[in-house]
Amino acid sequence: MIDFNFISYISAGVSLSAMDGTLNNDALQMILHAGLIVKFVLLILLFFSVMSWTIIFMKYRMLRKAKRESARFLELFRESGDLKKILRASKIMRFSPLARLFSSGHSEFERIRKIQTSQSQKGSMVMEEEESLHSRHAIMDNLERSLRKETIDQGNRMERALNFLATTGNTAPFIGLFGTVWGIMESFRGIGLKGSASLAVVAPGISEALIATAAGLVTAIPAVVAFNYFSHEISAIRGDMDIFASDFLSMVERQFFRKHIKFM
Repeated sequence: MIDFNFISYISAGVSLSAMDGTLNNDALQMILHAGLIVKFVLLILLFFSVMSWTIIFMKYRMLRKAKRESARFLELFRESGDLKKILRASKIMRFSPLARLFSSGHSEFERIRKIQTSQSQKGSMVMEEEESLHSRHAIMDNLERSLRKETIDQGNRMERALNFLATTGNTAPFIGLFGTVWGIMESFRGIGLKGSASLAVVAPGISEALIATAAGLVTAIPAVVAFNYFSHEISAIRGDMDIFASDFLSMVERQFFRKHIKFM
């Protein structure tokens, strides 16, 4: 028995495919027949679109790896008491901002501790407790500044190239609109030269001009959506870095200022 519904679905699909192919062919023909300025505008929008999608794919890949590695590093940091193992892991996880934060904090603590040890060996033992307390506060202040600086650096690294997405989202519609306005001006100029204002004369030029506005919107919308998404993700990662910095400072103050306990 013949399934007429299936045949009708197939026929509808073929019709839609043919219509889509016709629309694509028509759009290509309109681009090819557009004026020089409109083509130049479309070329600019193509550049913005290619760059935007390149940034989107690269940024998505980077943030996905950063979140995965940060989750693994945070689990290791909270569960493992072996600081050498944590330090080795921080060197391997290059995409994790938390790992880089730990590595920077560890390096800064070791540097300050060596300076303090050298000064204490050269100095006298008078007022040892007060000097030890002062040294502790100085180390914590320097360590906190170092972690804050590294947090800012990691945030700036993750936000790199997002300005281009914002610029694309803000300017691409206006660039397309400029191409449309110019194309319409050329169409009306053609009307004046031909002395006819019929739809057959006006429609082709205006449709070719409107391609620029459509291209501007197609370029801008993905850039705006991606910019908002990445901004939200980076803001969440910044919050994780602030929490991790507090946990790291608490760990240093709780464990590594006890007598006879070294950081490594």
